[in-house]
Parts: sequence; structure tokens; C-alpha cells
Amino acid sequence: MPELSISVLQFGTAHWELDHIVHQQLDRKHGYRLVLRAVANLSASHLAVVSGSANGAVADLLWAQSRYEAGNPYLYLPFSSHIGDIVVPESSDVRDLADLQGLRIGVAGGPESKGWVLLRKVASRQGIDLAGSTEVQFAAPPLLNQGLKRGQMDAIVTYWHFAARLKGQGGWRSAFSMAELLAAMEMDVNLPVLGYVFPEKWATRHADLIDRFASSVAEAKAELAARASAWDRLRPLLRNPETGVFNALRDGFIAGIPEPLTDDRIANLRELLVLTGTDAGLLMPERLFYRQPP
Repeated sequence: MPELSISVLQFGTAHWELDHIVHQQLDRKHGYRLVLRAVANLSASHLAVVSGSANGAVADLLWAQSRYEAGNPYLYLPFSSHIGDIVVPESSDVRDLADLQGLRIGVAGGPESKGWVLLRKVASRQGIDLAGSTEVQFAAPPLLNQGLKRGQMDAIVTYWHFAARLKGQGGWRSAFSMAELLAAMEMDVNLPVLGYVFPEKWATRHADLIDRFASSVAEAKAELAARASAWDRLRPLLRNPETGVFNALRDGFIAGIPEPLTDDRIANLRELLVLTGTDAGLLMPERLFYRQPP
């Protein structure tokens, strides 16, 4: 059987479905062997696929775009539609964008974080300058969670699974959803902003293997969405959380399962790249967005 290797974070969300594929032998069912190469952090995962020590990895849309601009195009196969979440204390008065003005906001990543950029774009359409009317601090997600718990921040814009861990503990809620922001920008709310990436030249030579992998991924997602019992075995990969957090992570993962790519969704993804600062003349071409054969 042909072999396909994926670099994956040990406790990353992609590991959940990839481990399910291996355990259920969905790779063998689709005529290939999936090899997982666990790494400690995102940089190591990206390095693995760039160096060729792994065939693929998980990356966000902005990473794939940056590689294309650098002259190293990657095929982008949808993984998750989660952009992130805006979390506030359960007792917070924040219900919409205007309520964020004057508050202390923590943002995961840097100024170009997709969630933060989208938040500011939608706010500007409502005449709100979020960057100028709030006190913003950029930090790693675990630090943001601690800052919110200690009352050092009023709201955080963070990655969905860190938000799920907070909300699963109780006492925290989403101020509003990122899906609402996409809808406000007249975009599809189910955009896969995270994907499996493969060097285009390699992917072209192994197109059939990519199709087999995509089929096994689709089947794994369907099984994880349909069978709650399938998650019990995966609990250690979720760091053995308490029941409330476990349920929030499971439900959040399922909610982020993307629909197949269409012409409109690809157009929306490219529009999202422009919103986050990409030159419209340098966008990833449509051929780099994977669509599974009918």
C-alpha cells in the first residue's frame, strides 16, 4: 500500500480524527497507509512538511497563502471551519461589537490574527474603531485564559478549543459567534480556514493518494459526528478533561466540520485573504483548493 505521512501536534485537534482513521483502519479501507509523525509545536509541524520529512501537515489559510507568495505553492485540503471565539465572563454585559468599546481585550496570536482582523473589519462597517477604542494585548492562548480568569482582561479573542475549555468549566460564554461576523461580511459561515497542506508538486504526482486520504478524512469526520462513543477512546488526546470540558471539545470539533468546497466558498476564502491583508493580485489560485472528485 502507498504510504502518506502527516506531521501532527501531539494534542492538536487534527490528531483526534487522524488517530481515529488509523485505529479504525480507514486508511487501509481506502487503499493506503497513514503514518502520523507527532511533534511538539506548530513550527515543528510546518518545518516537517517544508523539509519533506512529512508529506503533509495542518496549517491555516494564511500560512498556505504566504507559502504561495514565496514561490512554494501548497495544495489546501479543508480540515476545519473554526476561526475562533470571543469569550467573556457569564455575567458580562457584552452582547455585540459596540459593547467591546472601552474594554481590555486579549487576542491570541498577533495583530494579523484572522479573528481579530475580521472583528475589526465588521466593527469598522458599524463605525467602530476597535483598535483605537480598546486596550488590546496579544498573547498565547493559555495566558489569555489565565488573564481572563484573573480579571486582567474583559474579553478574549482566542482559538476555538481554548474557548471550549473555558466554557466547559462553566462561568464563561461566547459574546457572539465568528459565524455572525462572516454573515455580516456576506460570506459563507462554513469556510474551512484550517486545512491539510501538501506541496503542490508532490500532490500532483500523488493525486490518487490525496483522494484516498480525503475519503478517509470525510469518513472519520462522519463517524465522529455520529457516534459519541467513538470519542471515549480519544479522551487521552484531549488531555483527559473533566466531563464538561470534554463535551465542549467534542461538540466544538463536530461543529467545525466543513462542508465540501464550492466555487462560492473558494471565492469567499480568497476574499477573506484580501480582508486579512493579501494583495488581490497575489491570491492562491483556485487549483490549490482541493475538491474531492464526485
